[in-house]
Amino acid sequence: MSAVFGTSPYPCEYLVIAGGGGAGASNFSGAGGAGGYRTNAGTSGGGASAESALNIATGTYSVTVGAGGAESVNGADSVFSSISSLGGGGGSGVYGSENGLAGGSGGGAYESGSGSGGTPGAGTEGQGFDGGSAASDDSTYRAGGGGGGAGAVGANGVSGNSADGGIGVQSSITGSAVYRAGGGGGGYFNSGSAAPGGNGGGGNGGLESPATEPTNGAANTGGGGGGQRRGAAASGGSGVVIFTLPIQVSATFSAGVTQTSATVGVNKVYTVTATSTTDETVTIS
Repeated sequence: MSAVFGTSPYPCEYLVIAGGGGAGASNFSGAGGAGGYRTNAGTSGGGASAESALNIATGTYSVTVGAGGAESVNGADSVFSSISSLGGGGGSGVYGSENGLAGGSGGGAYESGSGSGGTPGAGTEGQGFDGGSAASDDSTYRAGGGGGGAGAVGANGVSGNSADGGIGVQSSITGSAVYRAGGGGGGYFNSGSAAPGGNGGGGNGGLESPATEPTNGAANTGGGGGGQRRGAAASGGSGVVIFTLPIQVSATFSAGVTQTSATVGVNKVYTVTATSTTDETVTIS
């Protein structure tokens, strides 16, 4: 993370992750997809390379951390300056509408009868991958699709196997290597093992036997919610905005921003974990 001392504009590295999608609403549903993952400090989501270098001038810029999506709902977008990442796609679990929702990464599909179910939600180029498909014989098993992750497609549901969430992407922008934006694991009807969420905060899927409830996507990772067993679906995890500036530069945030900062080498790293409105700002001077 190099920086050049001098006058505005200043070199700025960023990682912008949107909120993860919520899992589907019906039993053994598709999982939520991870929030969109964009960065110029390493690999971006969807298999993309690092985005272009950003030099940011003194001034005031928008900053928004997207919330995780509720049941069958996409996560909210995250924004930093001109960079916007799309909320993760909600998982499917609605009779008569079995398709996962498109988003930063796509939500997993659902099957209410006997067959392969609906279409997985599509991920967004440069942000994340598609969700997984579902399968069922309407008798001995029902497997919701895994949510797409920033680093891989969600797994497909098959007989005897719950569908894992797609893995996230690792970043060292804070000075430590951390995976974020994993997809949720699909819900599964039958005995076996609960589907793990993708490495990077994806929620685990629910399982019929032994009875295992799904888990929410982890906060500030953009992880997708785990597919439902019976009852309430799991929500997606909130996103995060991380950016760096040379240590001599000041960043002042509006009142509704929750953030921390740390010095890493010649840069200060700002981690924004929550914003109370979509009108919050950071002023660079």
